[in-house]
Amino acid sequence: MNNSGRILFDEKFMQRCFKLALKGAGNVSPNPLVGCVIVKNGKIISEGWHKKYGGFHAERDAITKAFKKGISLKGSTLYVNLEPCSHYGKTPPCSDLIIENKISEVVIGCRDPYKEVSGKGIRKLKKAGIKVKTGILETDAAELNKFFIKYVTTGLPYITLKAAQTIDGKIADDTYRSKWISSPESRKTVHKLRAVYDAVLTGTNTVIYDDPKLNVRGVKGRDPYRIVIDKNLKFKEKYKVFKYTDGKTIVLFSEKTDNKKIADYPGDGITFIPCKVKNGRLDLRDAMKKLAQMNIASIMVEGGSFTYNEFLKNEMADEVMIFVAPKIMGKGIKAFNEKLLFGRFTDAEYSASGTDLLVNLRKNISREDAKTQKKG
Repeated sequence: MNNSGRILFDEKFMQRCFKLALKGAGNVSPNPLVGCVIVKNGKIISEGWHKKYGGFHAERDAITKAFKKGISLKGSTLYVNLEPCSHYGKTPPCSDLIIENKISEVVIGCRDPYKEVSGKGIRKLKKAGIKVKTGILETDAAELNKFFIKYVTTGLPYITLKAAQTIDGKIADDTYRSKWISSPESRKTVHKLRAVYDAVLTGTNTVIYDDPKLNVRGVKGRDPYRIVIDKNLKFKEKYKVFKYTDGKTIVLFSEKTDNKKIADYPGDGITFIPCKVKNGRLDLRDAMKKLAQMNIASIMVEGGSFTYNEFLKNEMADEVMIFVAPKIMGKGIKAFNEKLLFGRFTDAEYSASGTDLLVNLRKNISREDAKTQKKG
């Protein structure tokens, strides 16, 4: 097989790794999404993926399946979208298992930036005489794990601002009414996203005027954490977000606010997180660090205007998703301060979402990280 043929061969199986990895979306965080394919004589003999946090990693899942079927892995090639781990965590090192099973070659999408791994798995495999190839569809591999990469390299969650607005940039009329601006297809997409992100965050005004449930409806998937910013613990009414009893509702408030207010707060099983205050506002960086310490690696911010712009002012947003509906509202509440929004993101993609236009703005952190890994 010539070089170009081998590249296509490798990319084909790496694409299969991506597809398998996505099966774990919403279930493995804060761990990465990983899929694994084991090939011998040009054919797949076993495959696996990381199914849930604390469970088998993808490599162990694929190797265990082969072992149960009595398949010898000697002389095979293992494909995996992220560098095999080399340390003891909730499971033993995957690199050790690969070596033990006499796998001849390992083809990797991108390095793992987590400090406990970061090149160590590759070095261990090479030291054992295994041929290692890295950087196969590297940008796509990094994109797949953009949440994980941001989380382990910064100690902060990946933040996406999601808004539905009219052509003239309004998310609500001047009485704050905003129901069903976007199309049914866009709303379904949002629920799919909620099932993937670890948490959904909203501000005080959105709770008051929209009374959102912030759960997953109409699609399969687990409910995310529901995060409400309530700096002064002002809520007295039991809005929908405070009626859950699953322990997944979080309230961020000022550490200067009297803690005695917690006793009178509407709802049970709520986690209250005191945060620092900066320039009279809740310190978002401090809040996000504390959420990351709870293993929340990704957050979708769903309003309102004040909250969106606070994230932009503090340069805390990694991505912006705007569902633009073919409607004009005239007077109303604008989603974003354009001066804060434009110029801060290096990439823009456009796609149809029912009758809406989905505008996706990115900072490309995952791609920059991929470049950094390649240099290292």
